[in-house]
Amino acid sequence: MVLYAIVRIRGSADVPYNIEYTLRLLRLVRLFHAVIYPKSPSLDGNLEVVKDWVTWGEISRETLKNLISKRGRLVGGKLITENDIREIFRLSNLDELVDALYEGKILWHKYSDYVKPVFRLHPPKGGFKGSVKKPYNAGGELGYRGEAINELLARMI
Repeated sequence: MVLYAIVRIRGSADVPYNIEYTLRLLRLVRLFHAVIYPKSPSLDGNLEVVKDWVTWGEISRETLKNLISKRGRLVGGKLITENDIREIFRLSNLDELVDALYEGKILWHKYSDYVKPVFRLHPPKGGFKGSVKKPYNAGGELGYRGEAINELLARMI
């Protein structure tokens, strides 16, 4: 199963209503918020709508593990510990949680009663390499970027 990491990189000024609504459905209400979802046709449709406000790509296991351990939060704002993983997900450690997410046994956003589905990130160290108004393929930062999302997330964690 393919997991997408989706990061909002443009703010909330002058956003059309339908795009703002779709961003809210994806839980991307603020700048530099990130979410993880499994690839699906409905998600691809939503991403096509918001492609001018977000960037996304396939997240690697190491980046996902790093993201959950450093930026994952419980409801209430506390960091996620190994003990919390045992209680909430009924798994023994973080590696098993990452494997379960990749196999589709666990969907991160379905546990929103216990963990926050959104990861709050820093702006990227060294800034963006291109314009946040152009697509990734045209030298910008927006839209689909494939495996390059891992490099961006590493600079934002």
